[in-house]
Amino acid sequence: MINKPSAAGRVARFAFLGTWLVITLFPLYWIIVTSLKSPGAIFSFPISYWPDHISFENYTGLFSRAQFGTYLINSLICAAAAGVTATGIALLSAYVLARFEFRGKGATMMAALVTQMIPSFIALGPLYLLMTDLGLVDNRLGLTLVYTAICIPFCTVMLRGFFENVPDALEEAAMIDGCSRFGALFRVLLPVMRPGIVAAFIFNFVNCWNELFLSVTLMNSDANKTVPTGLNDFISSFNIDWGSMSAAAVLTIAPTMVLFAFASRYIVQGLTSGAVKG
Repeated sequence: MINKPSAAGRVARFAFLGTWLVITLFPLYWIIVTSLKSPGAIFSFPISYWPDHISFENYTGLFSRAQFGTYLINSLICAAAAGVTATGIALLSAYVLARFEFRGKGATMMAALVTQMIPSFIALGPLYLLMTDLGLVDNRLGLTLVYTAICIPFCTVMLRGFFENVPDALEEAAMIDGCSRFGALFRVLLPVMRPGIVAAFIFNFVNCWNELFLSVTLMNSDANKTVPTGLNDFISSFNIDWGSMSAAAVLTIAPTMVLFAFASRYIVQGLTSGAVKG
């Protein structure tokens, strides 16, 4: 017999979850409220938890006084290009690691995992010197290549797990019917792997979209800066432009929230639920 929780237990559980939800969402709510206040009303007293007069001055100022539109385009180009390239490369390497046995396979997997334990700022010095020698400093191509290299290891490990959840029988049946190994990969496995591929791409895209240290180091001119670097520019030695920063944060967070919501649906979707029926 399953014991149902008591009324007091349910109340305590909902109270805890409600409190946790408020604590989690309040910073996001406060950023939105701050972005909708006029610059003079942000530090007014008493503190208002909703603006008396909604103002979009902070949003319009982003595009009139700063080059925020350029930052958005640069981030979109670098994140999308790195996400697609890293996902494509990791897809092939994950397939090899999931389907073949070879000497050094365990060491390769361990190396891919160890790279995720090393903070990126440790390699900033050597990386900057390398990019300088290649002439790729302050260049969107250089930043995209760096992002791609950073995303490949974890994406490989992630996609390997998805490949291992796909039965070998699907691939073997396709090869018996005349497909080559590449034909079986692209015609049979990839359609089944679509949720995992989309989730991996979104993971790569969001990581590149939010990255700051490498962008600040490698991008110098306003024409090539990305969104995180643009947000950093609102902080000066003697002042912080809270209104513009809040508006920029809202515009930066919105795409990632949509992508995470979209990715969660694919992650929980059964990868092979309908592939082996019948």
